[in-house]
Amino acid sequence: MTTRRIRRAAITAVVLTGLAACSAPSSGEGGDTAATSVVIGVASEPDTLSPLLGYGKDGNSKIFDGLLARDGDLELTPALAKALPQVADDGLTYTYTLRDGVKFSDGEPLTAADVVFTYRTVLDAKTNNTSRSELDAVKEVRADGANKVVFRLKYAYAPFAGRTVLPIVPEHIAAEQDPNTGSFNTKPVGTGPYVLSSWSKGEKLTFKANPNYWGGAPKVKTFTMAVIGDDNVRATRLRSGDLDGAILPPNLAATFKGDAGLKTYDAKSYDFRTVTLPQENKVTGDRAIRQALDAAVDRKAMVDKILDGAGRPAYGPLPVDDPWFAKGIERNQDLDKARRVLDQAGWRTGDGGIRAKGGQRAAFTLLYPSGDKVRQDHALAYASDAKKAGIDVTVESATWEVIEPRMKNDAVLAGFGSTGDPDFGLYTLLHSSLAGDGFNNMARYDNPAVDKALDAGRRSQVEATRETAYDTLQRQLVKDPGYTFLTHIDHLYVLADRWSGLTTQLEPHEHGFASGPWWNIEDWQSKK
Repeated sequence: MTTRRIRRAAITAVVLTGLAACSAPSSGEGGDTAATSVVIGVASEPDTLSPLLGYGKDGNSKIFDGLLARDGDLELTPALAKALPQVADDGLTYTYTLRDGVKFSDGEPLTAADVVFTYRTVLDAKTNNTSRSELDAVKEVRADGANKVVFRLKYAYAPFAGRTVLPIVPEHIAAEQDPNTGSFNTKPVGTGPYVLSSWSKGEKLTFKANPNYWGGAPKVKTFTMAVIGDDNVRATRLRSGDLDGAILPPNLAATFKGDAGLKTYDAKSYDFRTVTLPQENKVTGDRAIRQALDAAVDRKAMVDKILDGAGRPAYGPLPVDDPWFAKGIERNQDLDKARRVLDQAGWRTGDGGIRAKGGQRAAFTLLYPSGDKVRQDHALAYASDAKKAGIDVTVESATWEVIEPRMKNDAVLAGFGSTGDPDFGLYTLLHSSLAGDGFNNMARYDNPAVDKALDAGRRSQVEATRETAYDTLQRQLVKDPGYTFLTHIDHLYVLADRWSGLTTQLEPHEHGFASGPWWNIEDWQSKK
């Protein structure tokens, strides 16, 4: 997935490295030298700015607020709610009291009816929100007066409060439109610290400070997200002074070392790169092929050579330092095991060293999104490793518009990863009920033991039960891999050193637009 597909937010491990580059921008998009204006280069833009369709669902939207938010340590804090929710003893009822005096950017007051409308619309099957399953536990949401909202759950869902970072939209505007096609998707109105002032699709989004923001008027008065898909172009524009900052891959971020006036921010993340292995494909649908690929891949070499050390090997969807990680599943490249598994399954070496079984060559196509050098390098390294085991992988670049209809049968070099709770990322990645549901369960993975573990982890409040469920799940993925997990990547950002208050969070896959050092841009202060 890319950040165009706004979808997926523990521990915090943040490294802030002071580096140096050119002086502050004095021309072009970054022409305002005052630190009250910021221009950031990002790789992609969202399809929509409507939370009803998934935008900002994990928090950090600058246009909207949720009932709760996450601080720098990912701890839940009150936002539109006065306080954290009151939770009934049975874990089935959550009650939120709204903050007094909050208004939308059009001047209309926030009420409990807006919250109810937002959640009910997201849950409506007619709304094209592929993240609806994340609110599966909600049985009912209702207003109790003008300033109180009550959620009743179908089952006790331990991490439910984390779902209420979902941004709230104004009923008086959004209810008058079709949530799938209405103008609200590109002309949003929220309660957040910024207001969208312009959006040139494929070029840039510009935001201006909301002077009536309930949290106080931001010191950064305008910021622009310049949409620049090519990594090298972003680096060039940053170096020329056309940008105040940019998200960059490790090899390009390293080129700014020693330049005066810039800092590099290194954020640890749950963001992993993986190869989807569609079960309906005649080759990748064979468990022996999937097991052999898992053994053949050299994860450490990918971290060292592709990420320049800015990442970690991925042995599953959770990083090794996550408290839910199943200890002991770490594994090194083992080509002898890969060959042995294929031999035992009847895949015999044939022409050119490529294996075949029953007339079917061990060959498949691996797609990656055009312009993404990091994914391209992962794909090429993966193909090289696979060939050593006798599996022929053809690497092909394409746009997401081309990739999406081919995901059923072709492998994809994909990216996922959510912070907050293991349920947040694992359920949509692996549960068979979501196979083929947009970008959920892209591999169409179907493993009853994994489904059972996901359901147990989601429906229990007992931590020991949840720990067992997620441990079981991760070990099943080693036995029956529906994906080949490759690396967890660090997110690197290079910005002009003109502000104080910049920090990074432990980040999800979706980054660069909402996540990044600008997650709290409303709190930045000029150093001058």
